[in-house]
Amino acid sequence: MASFRSALLVCAALTAAAFTPAKAGPASETLTRTASATLATASIPELLDPSGEPQLAQPDTDTPDVSTQDQTAEQAVDRSQDLASMVADLRGPEAGNRELECLATGIYFESKGEPLKGQLAVGQVIANRAASGRFPSTYCGVLFQRGQFSFIHGRSLPHVAHSKTQWQTAVAIAKIVDQDLKDSVVGNALFFHARYVSPGWHLKRVASIGNHIFFR
Repeated sequence: MASFRSALLVCAALTAAAFTPAKAGPASETLTRTASATLATASIPELLDPSGEPQLAQPDTDTPDVSTQDQTAEQAVDRSQDLASMVADLRGPEAGNRELECLATGIYFESKGEPLKGQLAVGQVIANRAASGRFPSTYCGVLFQRGQFSFIHGRSLPHVAHSKTQWQTAVAIAKIVDQDLKDSVVGNALFFHARYVSPGWHLKRVASIGNHIFFR
C-alpha cells in the first residue's frame, strides 16, 4: 500500500509541474510588452485625398519657366544701342544651338576681317536665303548647299577656336541677325561677292560694304 501511495504522489507532482509556467526573466517581460503594444496606423499618401481620389501636386514656384528665361534674355538687349555696343553685350564663345553656330560660322569665314556692318550684312544674306523659299530653309541648310560657300567641305563645319575674339564677335552678330535686333543696309539681298572678283551677275546691286558687294 505504501508503494501505491508513493506512486500516486509522484504522478501528482509530475502533473502539477506540467501545468506550471516557467519564469523566463527578460524574455517573458518582452512578450508582455509586445502583446500590449498598439498597432501602427497606416497614413494616407500625400497625393491622395481621404476618399482615395488622386490629387494634382502643387507646382514648384521656385522653378523658373523656360519661356520666361528666353524672353528675359531677349529683353535684356537694348535695341536702341549702336551696333558696336550691342556686339559687346552679346559677344561670347558659344552660339547656343546648332543653327546659330552655322550662322556664326558663315559670318566668321566670309567676313571676320570686315567692319561690323559688313559682318551684319553677310549674316543678313544668309538669313534672307533661309527665309526666301528659294534656298534651304535653315541657316545650316544654306551653308551646306552645294557650291555656295567655298569654306565648306563635305558635311561638317570647319573648326574654329571659340576663344578667338573674331569668333565671339561672329556669335554676337549671329544673335543680332537671328533676333532681328538691327537692320542691315543690304535689306533683302540674297547674294554677295568679294570686290576682287567680277562674276558678271545680272542682278540689282544693293550695297557695297568693306570688301563685299551685295545684290538681289
